[in-house]
Amino acid sequence: MRDPKALILASKPYAREVRWLSWWHLLSTLAIFGGFVFLTCTNLPWGVRIVSSILAGLVQVRLFILYHDFQHGTILRGSRVARAIMFVYGVLALNPPSIWNRSHNHHHKNNAKIFGADIGSYPMMTTEAYANASAQDRFLYSLARHPLTIASGYITIFLYGMCLRSLFISPRKHYDSAISIAAHLSVAIGLGYMGWDWLVLGLILPSVIAAAMGAYLFYCQHNYPGVKLRDSSEWSYVFAALHSSSYIKMNRLMHWFSGNIGYHHVHHLNAHIPFYRLPAAMAGIEELQSPGTTSLHPRDILACFRLKLWDVEKDCLVPVPSADTLAQLAKTSGLVTTDDRASTRRPLATRPQRSQPQT
Repeated sequence: MRDPKALILASKPYAREVRWLSWWHLLSTLAIFGGFVFLTCTNLPWGVRIVSSILAGLVQVRLFILYHDFQHGTILRGSRVARAIMFVYGVLALNPPSIWNRSHNHHHKNNAKIFGADIGSYPMMTTEAYANASAQDRFLYSLARHPLTIASGYITIFLYGMCLRSLFISPRKHYDSAISIAAHLSVAIGLGYMGWDWLVLGLILPSVIAAAMGAYLFYCQHNYPGVKLRDSSEWSYVFAALHSSSYIKMNRLMHWFSGNIGYHHVHHLNAHIPFYRLPAAMAGIEELQSPGTTSLHPRDILACFRLKLWDVEKDCLVPVPSADTLAQLAKTSGLVTTDDRASTRRPLATRPQRSQPQT
């Protein structure tokens, strides 16, 4: 395998935007999304309206990937029109630009570090830390990674985590979170005034589907069988891309709906590769062709959800051990004190942690 510098250089030819193609993907996706939302608010049979609502939710996932690429500066960089479109999308989708950029940029710089990697990510504890944690810390940690929390991402991750929490912590830095809440609520009130069916099918159901799918995709991209984590001293950007970011097997239609985000290891190697060039990059760079994989099959989803803690000795993610095993770990580790148990927003570890930037 080529050294990290050579590998990043090999990815650069793919990190070139085709401007007209970016505009085509954005405008066509907006048109398809708008068409499905329109169909939900007509007098067509209920079956057509419900299917249209579900499809609108799936297309919204694709819209989010275009928004994600734009925020990375990967597509349509420097376009004022695109910036306006993306800002409107971000605030309406409860994903305001300020908090997204702040948390997601930290994620890319710290993904797969055992310590301090959970800003913009799901929290991660070691088995020893979990064994020594208080009942409250264990509960909050388990809640953050619970399937129901991810499934209800519309409320838990986007409305609360992205908007309300960022607004409470730093209202000046994240004033667009207030705009997002107000804009989303205004749309909800307007649709509700037209009828409960407009509200449910035109906004709530698509938002729930898009948020749940987006939250799970982000989860399984870095919490899957075979993922590797490293301490800061052993961590490298390329290692995190090749060994800590998954390739999610999907059919062509789901790759379209998800904007090729299943090629996540390629994206983490070079975030400036446009989403529509990720498959070509994987096909053209030999080192990217043997990634850790998962899929959207129920068996693989269950396998990802079973993984809860990082076992330093086994060098892998594991389920929560039995109560007896946890008790034994608590006795033998003895390195985590009450003062170390700050919050499950930071991963609890078996040695003192450096402070991390907060959102």
